[in-house]
Amino acid sequence: MNYVAIIESSLWALLRNKMRSSLTVLGITIGIAAVICVVAIGKAGQAQVEKQLNNLGDNLVWIEAGGRAVNGVRTGTHASPTLTVADAIAIKNQVPLIRTVSPNVDASIQVIYGNQNWFTTYHGVGPEYFEIKRWYVDQGAPFSQDDVDSSADVCAIGKTVRDQLFGSEDPVGKVIRIGGVPCKVIVTLQPKGLSVSGQDQDDQILLPYTTAQKKLKGVTWLDDILCSAVSQDVVKLAGQQAAAVLRDRHHLRPDADDDFNIRNPEDIIKAQLEASRALTLLLIAVASVSLVVGGIGIMNVMLVSVTERTREIGVRVAVGATEEAIQLQFLGESVMLSLVGGSAGVIVGIVGSFLIGQAMGWPMQISVLSIFIAAFFSVAVGVFFGYYPARKASLLNPIEALRYE
Repeated sequence: MNYVAIIESSLWALLRNKMRSSLTVLGITIGIAAVICVVAIGKAGQAQVEKQLNNLGDNLVWIEAGGRAVNGVRTGTHASPTLTVADAIAIKNQVPLIRTVSPNVDASIQVIYGNQNWFTTYHGVGPEYFEIKRWYVDQGAPFSQDDVDSSADVCAIGKTVRDQLFGSEDPVGKVIRIGGVPCKVIVTLQPKGLSVSGQDQDDQILLPYTTAQKKLKGVTWLDDILCSAVSQDVVKLAGQQAAAVLRDRHHLRPDADDDFNIRNPEDIIKAQLEASRALTLLLIAVASVSLVVGGIGIMNVMLVSVTERTREIGVRVAVGATEEAIQLQFLGESVMLSLVGGSAGVIVGIVGSFLIGQAMGWPMQISVLSIFIAAFFSVAVGVFFGYYPARKASLLNPIEALRYE
């Protein structure tokens, strides 16, 4: 059997009805392009959520002060001095699932440099905080434990604070006033962007927690204890063990509420990630409907073609063409339509994905697997929806076909 001749015959048959073939191809093109774009957008959205999860911290275990019920009234977070540096040290020493610990004291404050000022948030932390919260240095070097021990007047600033106070000027080595306390900028931080709640993570200042306690806030207690678990799998168990240590240290009765809160912000982000994946699958399913519509278009076109070419089929059968040859000819036309539509759909999908990515400001990731799947489906659509018309053509009675007007 001459497959080249069958392909040539199929191609000429399609070219005889250019408009009809083009509209049929367009249906497949739209379906394939839609699937590729949806997969690319879904992967880009998941990458953004995963980036937020990564920025959240290194297996973060977040313990907040407050939360105890007093006479039936809960005091809320940061509303009571229930956490101390000794608590942080005890957690580090007694919970093997906790790798690193950093105290945290924070508040909002006005900062000044020259004739510029900005209202921002400071965090009094330990050197471990940079690792726990995955803060990376842009310029300079983070403060050390010696700076914490001596309550040194040094600080690190985020990109937003840097832009507001210094503009294009190099801030390292300059002195800013934080609520009246002069602090030397020794490090600038790489930008993180917005958090999952929409807050600007770069709008903050980091300094030794002892400096914040003694010179800014005037307290001996902590607002938070931030910890890093040894692995992602044990974050919740590490939080439970830390809670047990704190309850014992705070002498809480078994029936008493905690006077602290264990936060699990990663659960929120993971839920968003799962929702994003589910939504992507839903959108892929919706986009796939257009492939079915395109396939129905192919079937419709091929049935019309069989009807129009009934006499041609009769002549071919009369001169010796087999049922298989007739069937392969029409099936070839169907597959040809779907292949051309699939190829165009891949090109349109890739270009469309990059254009959407530029409009949304997301780095698009074109999935090679999605392209292969799209190509497979384009062939599958041609075979599936072209089989019935091809089968119908091959079973025509040659005598009746020759008599057909």
